[in-house]
Amino acid sequence: MQKIVPHLWYNKEAKEAALFYISLFEQSKLLNTTIIENTPSGDAEIVSFELAGQQFRAISAGPYFRFNPSISLMVACYSVEEVNTKWIALLEGGTELMPLGEYPFSKLYGWVQDRYGLSWQLMLIDSRQTVQKITPNLLFSNESCGKAEEAVKYYVEIFEDSEIGIISRYGEGEAASSEA
Repeated sequence: MQKIVPHLWYNKEAKEAALFYISLFEQSKLLNTTIIENTPSGDAEIVSFELAGQQFRAISAGPYFRFNPSISLMVACYSVEEVNTKWIALLEGGTELMPLGEYPFSKLYGWVQDRYGLSWQLMLIDSRQTVQKITPNLLFSNESCGKAEEAVKYYVEIFEDSEIGIISRYGEGEAASSEA
């Protein structure tokens, strides 16, 4: 059973975004929608859905929060065609954050913020690898840079039945940043 369900905040587009995402992934469906009346932003719609068999929730609750790339969804793709198809769909009306191409860590990878503001990382993986299709990712930058491992250890302490899987660290010079 999935213990943590990502909850995505939209201004007014939760159901529209959920239906779009459902169209991109197999084993995906709308589970239900509920209206919560008289919230600070008026009536708010909560949408429950599955993407690739994983549960997600989204809410249309006003412009109080906006997505940013510090939280993204990493998608494990098993073919070049899958990467390209999802890339084209997610990029339409969105913003390219890292161009689709070859990187030292992947033969095909791209990072895009979709038309609704949600950030997606698409990565071609070896078909022999068994991984979760969609994995939430947290980016620790600016004043939080270098604190990812500390945060993960904290999360493992507070959530029962959790453990650290793999820790990947940048190699020498890989995390170098440039000031513009």
